[in-house]
Amino acid sequence: MIKFIDLFAGVGGIRLGTVTALARYGIESQCVLSSEIDEKACETYQLNFEEYPDGDIKEITEIEPFDILLAGFPCQPFSYAGKRKGFGDTRGTLFFEVERILESYQPKAFLLENVRGLYTHDNGRTFKTIISKLHDLGYGTYDMLLNSSDFGVPQNRVRLYILGIKGATPKMTLSTNLGATDSHQYKKDWEQISLFDRGERKNKCSVGQILENNVPEKYFCSQKFTDQLHSVIGDDLSKLHGYRLIDYRGGRSLHSWELGRKGECSKAEIEFMNLLIKNRRKPVFGTQQDGKKLTIDQIKTFYKADDIFEVIDSLKQKGYLKEENGRYNPVCGNMSFEVFKFLDPQSISITLTSSDSNRLGVIQNNRPRRITPRECARLQGFPDTFIINPSDAFAYKQFGNSVSVPVIETVVSDFIEQNRAELNLSI
Repeated sequence: MIKFIDLFAGVGGIRLGTVTALARYGIESQCVLSSEIDEKACETYQLNFEEYPDGDIKEITEIEPFDILLAGFPCQPFSYAGKRKGFGDTRGTLFFEVERILESYQPKAFLLENVRGLYTHDNGRTFKTIISKLHDLGYGTYDMLLNSSDFGVPQNRVRLYILGIKGATPKMTLSTNLGATDSHQYKKDWEQISLFDRGERKNKCSVGQILENNVPEKYFCSQKFTDQLHSVIGDDLSKLHGYRLIDYRGGRSLHSWELGRKGECSKAEIEFMNLLIKNRRKPVFGTQQDGKKLTIDQIKTFYKADDIFEVIDSLKQKGYLKEENGRYNPVCGNMSFEVFKFLDPQSISITLTSSDSNRLGVIQNNRPRRITPRECARLQGFPDTFIINPSDAFAYKQFGNSVSVPVIETVVSDFIEQNRAELNLSI
C-alpha cells in the first residue's frame, strides 16, 4: 500500500494520473490528505474522489504518515522573497509549505509539477533555490521539461516535473523533450509519421480526435459573428483552421478591420492596415516592437497607392488608426471576439489557460463554435468518466489550470519502474 498526499490539488489531475500508474503495477494506494483552497475546484474534486479537500495548506499541521508527496505548487514571486531575505530562504512562498512538510514527515518520494518558466524565473535563481532546499532535506532530484503533445494529448503544453527520492537520486528513462514548437510543426511531424506509419503514431493525437459530435447550440457562435467570418473567408469556414483573431500580428490572423468590428473597411483600408501590421516591426523603422509609430514617409515605403491620405483619414475616423505627433499606429485593443483562436482539427491545441479556454474554437460542419468543457477535459487527457463541474465558467478555468493526466501517469510509471529498490517496491 502506497499512501500519498495531494497538495494544491486543483481538481485532482496529479492524483488521477498517479493512482492509475500505481494500479498498473498492482500497487494499492490511499490518499491520506488533499489540500486545495479554491472552493469550486474542491467541489469538482469531491464529485470525483468522494472527499472534499482540506483548505489552506498553511493551516494544516497534522498529517497521517505517507510515502509520496504530490504537489502542483504555484510559482509565487520568489524574487520578492529573495530581495527581502536572500535567495537561500523560501519563506513567504508556497513552496515553503512543501519544504515544511517534507522536512516534518520525511516521505520516501515526491513529484512536483510547475510551469516551464520556473526554470528561468529571476535568472534561474528561483529554480536553484528550490533544488538547493530539496537537497538540503536529503532528497536526490531529477527534473525535466515534457510536452503533453508527446503523450497522446492534443495540446502544446510544456511543463516542468521534479522527482525526488529520500537518500537517492532518481533514475528515469524520460528526459527533457520540448516536443513540437507549435501546431504547424506538430502537423508536419504527424504527416511525416503517418507517411512512414511508424510506431510513434500511438503517442500522437489531434484535436479532431477529441471533438464531440452532438454539441448543444449554446456553444455555437452567434449569427452576427458567423456572418462576419463568412464575409472575410467566404463560404468554406474550414479555411479558418489554425487562425487567430488578433490585431497586432500578421500571418494566419484575422483582424478587427477585416471583420468590420468598428465599421466596415474598404479593400484599400484593409490592405493599408495589413501592410502596416506586417511592416511596422522591421528593424529599419527602429528597435521597438509593439507600439512602434511610423511617419507618412516610412509608411509610403510599403503602401504606395495614391489614396494614402484618404485611407488614413477614414481609418482614423473609424478608430482603427491613431496619430500622435505625425506618427501613426494601429489601435490594437482587446477585441473580445467570441473565439480568439480556431484550432486545427489535424493538429494540436495551443496551451490551455484558466482565462482563455472558454474562447478556443473549432469549425465543425462549417459552423464556428467554442470548444466544450468536455473537450477541454479531453485536451488535458481526463477520461470521459471524470465528472465536470456543472458550471461551464468554473469547468473551463479548472481544466485550464490542470495537469495533463497521461503525462503524470507516464512519469509516475517510469519513476516506479526505474526506482523499485529505492522505493522499496516489489512489482
